[in-house]
Formats: sequence, structure tokens, C-alpha cells
Amino acid sequence: MKQILWLSISLMAASAGAATIDRLEPAFWWAGMKEPSLQLMVYGKGIQHSDVSLNYPGVRITGIQKTANPNYLFVDLQLAADVQPGQFDLVFSRSGKEQSRYQYRLLPRRAGSAERQGFSQKDTIYLITPDRFVNGDPGNDSVAGMPDRLDRSNPGGRHGGDIAGMQQALPYLQQLGITQIWPQPLVENNSEAYSYHGYGATDLYRIDPRFGSNASYQAFVAAAKKHGIGVIQDIVVNHIGVDHWWVKDVPSNDWLNYGGSFQPTNHARTTVQDPYASDADKKAFVDGWFVDSMPDLNQRNPLLATYLIQNSVWWVEYADLSGIREDTYPYADKHFLTAWSKRLMTEYPNFNIVGEEWSANPQVVSYWQRGKQNPDGYVSYTPSMMDFPLYYALLGALTAPESWDAGWVKLYEALANDVLYPDPTNLVLFEGNHDTARLFSLLDNDLDLYRMALVYLFTSPRIPQLYYGTEILAKSPKQRDDGLVRSDFPGGWAGDDRNAFTGKGLTAQQQQAQQLVKRLANLRKQQQVLQQGKMKHFSPLDGVYSYARYNDKEQIWVFFNKNSSDSLLQQSRFAELMPAGAKATNLLTGQAVQLGSQLTIPARGTVLLHILLP
Repeated sequence: MKQILWLSISLMAASAGAATIDRLEPAFWWAGMKEPSLQLMVYGKGIQHSDVSLNYPGVRITGIQKTANPNYLFVDLQLAADVQPGQFDLVFSRSGKEQSRYQYRLLPRRAGSAERQGFSQKDTIYLITPDRFVNGDPGNDSVAGMPDRLDRSNPGGRHGGDIAGMQQALPYLQQLGITQIWPQPLVENNSEAYSYHGYGATDLYRIDPRFGSNASYQAFVAAAKKHGIGVIQDIVVNHIGVDHWWVKDVPSNDWLNYGGSFQPTNHARTTVQDPYASDADKKAFVDGWFVDSMPDLNQRNPLLATYLIQNSVWWVEYADLSGIREDTYPYADKHFLTAWSKRLMTEYPNFNIVGEEWSANPQVVSYWQRGKQNPDGYVSYTPSMMDFPLYYALLGALTAPESWDAGWVKLYEALANDVLYPDPTNLVLFEGNHDTARLFSLLDNDLDLYRMALVYLFTSPRIPQLYYGTEILAKSPKQRDDGLVRSDFPGGWAGDDRNAFTGKGLTAQQQQAQQLVKRLANLRKQQQVLQQGKMKHFSPLDGVYSYARYNDKEQIWVFFNKNSSDSLLQQSRFAELMPAGAKATNLLTGQAVQLGSQLTIPARGTVLLHILLP
């Protein structure tokens, strides 16, 4: 299907003195969407003094909305269920005299677009900081008119990674066993400095030219699908960058929280659901800004809410996405989040959205998952959340000395919190992300503990997410340092002395880690029992933690031993599930194992046994 690029706008002035339209968003839409209404934001000097008309079967104007700013006009359209793809002119006139025209397009949808399958327990997600991954097109490293230019020597500067680089890496990621890619935001961040991370948008409908273009992003997603990989888009509805074009000419006085003046959030995320929280604390949390360079959006404004909802739908349809990761989830207005998630899941019933609620408290995280019966009656339609509680429990289990109330028992007890979630297996468990210190560093460069963490990640009843570079033991300070956590991936730049794609210059440990990830990710991709099997775990005993993923046909048993000596386990302890005298395969070594009355778990070892049931 021929796609219309972001810049494919046809605007024809009726006379030399005609009113101009600087922006009209969304620039195009699709016929056959479930939601029949469409709201257009029109921006141009004095545009709200214009009348608007059109003539196209199945499309009618149902309302015109204005704000205190005369440079904005909001046009409400109704699209008939049987409206056909095509194009029509939006005619802008004053006092009956035509001023300008905008040629609007309704595109045909891809076959099966509404039924698209979102990411699920079958997947392994690979999080990428695009600027630090692969520089596939050096020609876009610095762009005229964008002051934040290439500076690889600066940990907070732009390093040149881009969409072309991610596309070049697809064969590597496919072989690694990755089935979903989550890049940090790719939309334009045209700020003076520190723009590489993508979370300070200056244009929500445009890919940053230093990453590529809307067309190249669309092509990347299509290429990823050919490698069996979906793409999850990182979307931010809570805030924008201070250099966003809205800030220069704000649509209305209530478009930005606190009237566009910086007031920091208190980060008191429990206030959203705390029955005792003060109104002042609730407002400070939701309305407060992260930093003075990220104005906080007021999603209670219905025009802004509609804009943000349509923008998310637009990217799913345009780029053919398999999921959305929603940044800083609870900081946005919660009633807006209900409408936003409901619209997406109504339009795409098999889709998936994962929200970021950075809390170690499972009660706080579970509040936002679809299906949760909350005491205050709050309803969400977001299917998945990032599992920060289990992430912290896993780190604690690996790093704390064993005792009756520390070590493995914390992980064991944390999993019992699954009763709080409507669908715990749809949570995304991660070993790290762009805001956390690197896993290998947090584990004091201990390869045995690293192996345990990765095996748990890929065998737990969750959707596993890996941060780029973890597979080659990337390091960072334990204290937060974003620039160093988001380090350049070796081999992503011409002239790199190490290359993770070919293995050149990698240490023996790095190669071992890379092979471990490859084995585990491909096991996850191939073994249905790891994707959808039941879970049964046994309370930690003498420094050993064990559990099984199982169904009617097979079992995968996992054993972790943090002790400095071998541990001998009596098989009778697992008799309720493990068949006596069964033959097993150690999935980490490929060796056959004959189960007897005892199991030996090597010192600081991890054992992964596969049993086929008769």
C-alpha cells in the first residue's frame, strides 16, 4: 500500500493575502477506523476567524471549537462507517471569501490492522537507546537548525545512533532470540542540549531527523517484521520538551499545568490511590513537572486529551506497531489514562500496552492493570505494567546474604503478590533499563549471579525484557549516571576496536554471557511451557531456590544455588510434580540427566532441567 509521508501536505493559497495554515494535525487519517470521530488541530495566524467547509461522501463537520488563542482552530469531523479512502479539500474562508485549502487524505488500512497481535508472553523485548546503539547513517549525525550536534566525547551528548543502525542490527537481534524491539522515543527533540534520550518531544508527529524520517521508521518496522520482530513505540503523554512548538504559542492557558510555570512534582505516586491523601499532595504529584525543561501537560483539557489519544492511534496505524510503552504512567491524569487506554484497546483488541509505574509496591503497580477491581472504583484498560516490584526482589535475592528473612526468600515471597494482579503473566519483568544501573555492575561483576538473574528473567511467568548491552556484560556506576548507563554498543560505529556483532575484541566472559542470552532467549521463543506454562515454586532451603514451569506434556525445572559448595537435594521433596526416575535434559549444557533419589546443584550454580512427560 502506498503510504503518505508526514510531509505530504498539499496546501493551496487562494490569493496572495490569504491566511496561512502552518500546521494541521493529524495530517491524514484512515477510513474504516472503529471510532467515527476525528478532531483536527489547525494552527496558523488568526486561523480561528475562518469558517471551514468540505464536500466528501461520508465525512461531515460536526463542530468547530476555539480557544483564547486566535491561532488555533479545532475541527470536529464525523466519518461514516462506510466512508471510502480518498481525498477532499478543507476550505477555509472569511466572510464568504475563500482564503486557503488543505487537501486532506483518508488512507486505506492494512489488511488485518484492527486484529494486530500485540506483544505477549511469547516474546522477549529488547530495549534500545537508539542514539547509543548503531550509527547506520553518519550523514544525519548533525542536522542544520538543530543545535544539539554530534559529540561522542560527551556522555550526555548525541552519539549518532539511528534508525538505519537498528535496521542493520536486525539479523543479530533475530539470532539472539529477540522478538520485540522497544526503542526509546524517536520523535523530534529539538532542544539546545541533552536531547538524545527522546523524552522531551518538540513535535509529536515527526521522527527526529537525526534518527531518520517518518518513512525510514515505517520501513524499519516493516523490515523488523520480516525478521520475526515487532516494534513497541515509547510514547509520552505526561510532558513535552520546553522547546515544543506549543510552548512558543500555547493553545490555551490551561494547556500546561501551573500555567506553564515550573513547579516540581513531589513524586508521591501513592496519592493517586491513597484514601487519606490530601488534595494538595495529589495535585503536586500529577500536575508537577519532572524538570523545568519538561512542561507538564494538562490532560484534563478535552482538546489536548483528544490530541494525545489520536496521536497514539496514529502511530500504531501509520508505523504498524505491536505495542506501546507508556512513560511515567501515573503522572498523567488518571481519568485521561482510562480514556486513552480504552480507545487504543477498542481500536486494537489484541494489542498490548505496558505502563511504567516505578514503584516497588505491588499494590501501587496493580492499580493500573486492566481488570483490577480497585476499592475506589478506578478502571484501567492498560493490559500490562513494568514489574518493578519483582525486579527489586530479584536484585535483593541475588545480593543479600541468605537468612530466614533475606536472600531467596524475598523473591519467593514477592511472587506470592501475584494475587494482587488481574493478569500477572502479562507483566514485563526486566533486568535493567535506561534509568537503572547495569545489571552486571549491580551484581559486582559476578558471572554466577548474572547467570541466575538471566535464567530467572527468561523462565519466570512474565514477559522478559532485556536492555541492550546486557548480553555482553555492559557496566556502569552503581549510582545513577544516565550517560554511562546508556553507553555506546561496541561495533555500532566504524572503527570500534570491539564488535559485539562479530565477537571481535570481546572477552571470554562477554562471549559466554552473549551465548547464554542467545540460548535462553531462543529457548523462550521455542518452549511453549516457558511462555504459557503453570508455575510452582518451593520455599528456599539452605541457600537453594527451585521452581517448575509445567503443563500436561512437559516440565522445566530451575534450581539456583548461591552457596560456595555443592548442594544435595532430595528428589522426594518435589514428588508432587517431578516424576520419579524421569529422564531429563540440562538445557544449559545439553547433557542428559537420569533423575534418581537425589539432585546435586553445583556450588553457585544454576541448573535448568527439561522433562518430557509420558
